[in-house]
Amino acid sequence: MDLVAFDFDGTLSDSEMTVLLGRQRAVADEMAAITERAMNDEIDYATSLRQRAALLDGLPETAAERAYGDVTLRPGAADVIRDLRAAGVHVAVLTGGFERGVEAALASEGVAVDTVVANRLPVADGALTGDVEGPLVEGTKDDALASLAADLGVDLDDCVAVGDGANDLPMLEVAGLAVGFAPKPAVAPVCDVIVTSMDELGDLLADRSLA
Repeated sequence: MDLVAFDFDGTLSDSEMTVLLGRQRAVADEMAAITERAMNDEIDYATSLRQRAALLDGLPETAAERAYGDVTLRPGAADVIRDLRAAGVHVAVLTGGFERGVEAALASEGVAVDTVVANRLPVADGALTGDVEGPLVEGTKDDALASLAADLGVDLDDCVAVGDGANDLPMLEVAGLAVGFAPKPAVAPVCDVIVTSMDELGDLLADRSLA
């Protein structure tokens, strides 16, 4: 195991960034409904992301920063990341969520990963524009994982992917080991292993790193 790629929202974090942002705009319920449909593969992910971003049009950047500051890692996630990196494993976050939320959550725990592939919410005149941009709007996580593995000289068979929702399916399907973290019903059938806690995940990955 040379590379572990994590989803963020719903996996490393039990926060949902778009919902936290939506609370600042009083559209959290609408955000949550769109997110749930996307994670259950009921709606195209890129479409869902654009719909959610559009609901944030005009949100002041200061309010967005407050939402990013509320993003947290799951208990035990920082320890899993530290242990993997100490074992020489390249740790990546591949998320349809947003860079600033990922960075804020990692910084709050004093932990770092090697690679973050995430999207951005553009700002103009001090407010969100309602648009979204980045490599994982239309791009898929299998391409992101394959590109990163190639850059590192790592075979996909030596990669582990960890995720929970439908937009994680592409990377779960190509990784050597597909780990579902309390996966949605549409995701569970493609997982090699299913875990429901960071303790379980840490034990599984420790065993793999020592193999």
